[in-house]
Amino acid sequence: MSTLFFERTPFDILVRNFFQDANTYLPLAETKVPHPVDIYTTDTHLVFDIAATGVAKEDLQIQIQDNTLRINYDKSKEDSGVDYIHRGIAKRSFNLGWKIDSKFDLSKANAEFKYGLLKITIPFAKGSELKTLVIK
Repeated sequence: MSTLFFERTPFDILVRNFFQDANTYLPLAETKVPHPVDIYTTDTHLVFDIAATGVAKEDLQIQIQDNTLRINYDKSKEDSGVDYIHRGIAKRSFNLGWKIDSKFDLSKANAEFKYGLLKITIPFAKGSELKTLVIK
């Protein structure tokens, strides 16, 4: 079965499941929900805001190799022997990666973890400032 649209939210999954036969029903637990990430630029930086609620900063791995930024969290290290009565906080493992353009200086990247949000800032490289050309 192919999906005609990219399922981004639990609502999308609900709508899809509503119109399918019972034998093709996929509950939310068996579907891939994208990890919440905001990526934006400021006047001076490229910024990644990555949700990491309930995750200790020591359990997050940030790797930079060449022009690739990788962020990894392995949930299998946690919750060993815990018998949940109700589980409402989604602490899923994630392995995220992006190729970063050379106009950003990855060697000067900075990471900050505050209130369950991992913020990675990467400054623009010298010489990559916006230039305006005057038409003659």
